[in-house]
Amino acid sequence: MALGLDSTTALAIAKDQGFDPYALSFRYGQRHQVELESAARVVEAMGVVEHVIAEIDLRRFGGSALTAEIDVPKERSVEAMGEGLPATYVPARNTVFLSCALAWAEVLGSSDIFIGVNALDYSGYPDCRPEYLAAYEQMANLATAAGVEGRQHLKIHSPPIALTKAQIIARGGALGVDYGLTSSCYDPAEDCRPCGRCDSCQLRAKGFAEAGLADPLLTRFAGD
Repeated sequence: MALGLDSTTALAIAKDQGFDPYALSFRYGQRHQVELESAARVVEAMGVVEHVIAEIDLRRFGGSALTAEIDVPKERSVEAMGEGLPATYVPARNTVFLSCALAWAEVLGSSDIFIGVNALDYSGYPDCRPEYLAAYEQMANLATAAGVEGRQHLKIHSPPIALTKAQIIARGGALGVDYGLTSSCYDPAEDCRPCGRCDSCQLRAKGFAEAGLADPLLTRFAGD
């Protein structure tokens, strides 16, 4: 989990549903470590049984503005965000992440994996679609010894998948989520200040505006 809006809300919903969450984040060769810093803040504030940061070097493959020296798109319209594949797409990232989560779930004896992906504001990412998660879930139940032996029937949960950003923010707010701890920016400054112009920043701003709320993350930098 990067611990932006979607993943943080998914964590809060998992806790609200009675799960004892184990959090998995990745140092995957991303150009910025802000997301890992936000993950540490969120899991400490919300309480998890264990937080693991897995090391996977997707930078060796490149192919994304998040892992290679490719410019992050800025100031695109919402309509443009929904067309084609953005440069911030990391090839097969969610498949890699879910596979690691599947391995840990088998060790833990868990049948439930929560992932914070969204199909309404997904900016063209193919691995954020409901049909992708359904296909992965079907495959996963054939992929482990626990599944084959009947000790595990894996379910992939993504509570934010069919919600707008405004609905996600409202849902998390009702559960007491402090979104000031989260980070969504694809190209933050060294002091963690969000750029405000990338796709993710713009979708976040749109969500808070439609929810009629101020983004608490921005208040951290308001006096600078």
